[in-house]
Amino acid sequence: MSRSRIPVAVLLFVLSWPAVTVAQRTVKPVLHGRHWVAITGKPLGATAGAMMFAKGGNAVDAACAMLGATSTMWDVLSWGGETQALIYDPNAKKVIGINALGVAPTGATADFFRDKDMTYPPEFGPLSAVTPGTPGGLMVMLAEYGTLSLKDVLLPSIQMAEGYPIEAQASRSIEGSKDRIKEWPYSRSVFLPHFGKEYEAPKAGEIFRQLDLARTLRQLVEAEEAALAAGKTRKEAIYIAYDRFYRGDIAEELVRGTQEQGGLLTMEDLDRWQVYIEEPVMTNYKGIDVYKLTTWVQGPVMLQALNMIENLDLKAMGYNSARYIHALYQVMNLTFADRDFYYGDPYFPPEEPITGLLSKEYAKARMADIDWERNDTAAGPGDPYPFQGEENPFLDYLENWTHSAEPVNSDAAYEEDFYAGTTSIQAADAEGWVVSITPSGGWIPAAIAGRTGIGLSQRMQSFVLDPAENPFNVVVPGKRPRATLTPGMALKDGKPYLSFAVQGGDSQDQNLLQFFLNMVEFGMTVQQSVEAANVNSFQLYGSFGEHEKRPGRILLHDSVPPWVRSELQEMGYRMQFSSRTSGPINAIFFDRTHGTMWGGASNHGEDYGIAW
Repeated sequence: MSRSRIPVAVLLFVLSWPAVTVAQRTVKPVLHGRHWVAITGKPLGATAGAMMFAKGGNAVDAACAMLGATSTMWDVLSWGGETQALIYDPNAKKVIGINALGVAPTGATADFFRDKDMTYPPEFGPLSAVTPGTPGGLMVMLAEYGTLSLKDVLLPSIQMAEGYPIEAQASRSIEGSKDRIKEWPYSRSVFLPHFGKEYEAPKAGEIFRQLDLARTLRQLVEAEEAALAAGKTRKEAIYIAYDRFYRGDIAEELVRGTQEQGGLLTMEDLDRWQVYIEEPVMTNYKGIDVYKLTTWVQGPVMLQALNMIENLDLKAMGYNSARYIHALYQVMNLTFADRDFYYGDPYFPPEEPITGLLSKEYAKARMADIDWERNDTAAGPGDPYPFQGEENPFLDYLENWTHSAEPVNSDAAYEEDFYAGTTSIQAADAEGWVVSITPSGGWIPAAIAGRTGIGLSQRMQSFVLDPAENPFNVVVPGKRPRATLTPGMALKDGKPYLSFAVQGGDSQDQNLLQFFLNMVEFGMTVQQSVEAANVNSFQLYGSFGEHEKRPGRILLHDSVPPWVRSELQEMGYRMQFSSRTSGPINAIFFDRTHGTMWGGASNHGEDYGIAW
């Protein structure tokens, strides 16, 4: 009996090896490129980037074309949203930050929203709109770092606005949101071509036309062409088009259409708003310089986490073991608690304690707060001020900071808010230009501003009204809300090593942290890393809707084995599972050994890339 069983057991063990090998294969192939790589959230968007490279443009030109195309496709964003970017300039040999996040308009004060019995600014509609940032961000990036004309870069967007075959995802989103869309007349006329029928949205594959948007984009090109004809330089002509959007007839119609529907935007708001070209923040992790935008987004969270994780032996823990998952979850909860209390617009007082937050000594002090046996549902903000030689002016708020709150929405509604919005854009070329963008805002359902075709942002909801919740992120006219949007870039030996970004609201830096560790600590390829199983914590305050949290709740991949589940349950975790937990990460790895680029496009959504 035993003699017959031993060979069978051995045979089963041997037969299991091919399955393990297959499991290491990726759903999508790596994109190998020598000359350029273009990746974004939609196939047609990636094609727009490839078209710019075919015209002789650089990675900035391609990224701007992808930004315009995905905004036109309503790929969880639109033209009235916001743009956040990191650009590696091979001439200056440095990483540059682009801050094109809109600001709260005139009249948008905490008292204004409290008087309307609101806990936060609204989630939808004209009153949730900050000033449009994407048009300005695109034109500034193109003028300063691109090579092509605005006409070249906007051509794919104009053609799509005149009519393109809409994808099923956008069609379903419009149909599911049609009751709210009907509240705004300009949105209804664009989104619901079959108004009054059972299915009112454009159907998948149907030609979706946005003629007002096409006219607005052509007006920008007309302004550029007139300036060029008058002898202006390429750069000057693009800025003249910029002025037409923010100070000219486009601005006038945008303001009129917004105010007609109850919004607060004024001509002065658009005129005063500006794109900032700024220094990103950085930390070094085991010889790799990792760059993020500063506290007006959640980017420093990943840098704080890397500073903490640097003190651990992750390889010894084992990839996605119970100990590894517990370590990441605790680190993320502590860093996100700091985000929830200390992050805000650095161009407005009070000044964020970013030096202390990114201090390696502060990271070690935070590590001492971790309970290695159980999940800490009361994990809260630390005090970074002593680590920059100052006293914390907000200790009274900190001592009374709320660790949890009673849920307002169902878990399904909470998750929809948690992962809201955004796409990502990655571009690189042989000259050394690298671009990482996480644009967002103006997603379906968006209120369209008059006859501009521009869908307004909903980013105002990310402000708070009570300084006790976050004294740095209280809504004030002219101020930027602390957003979730967080492109990433890493240099090794002073040269591009990784460029990466992901959509998914409050999950973004959680997924990007794990993507980075997958490559650096566990030796995965870029495609394996973007598809790999991640964990997500819901123990942080959400940035949308009612800003809720779910202490102790964790998202795990279906493949997590029973013994890991059992250990986590004993540690106090409430688990939920999904077949895809990576988030739609897009990334480029720079292979210095062979002088090539490896592109990774996630299998989580409809992200797509092209390389040459």
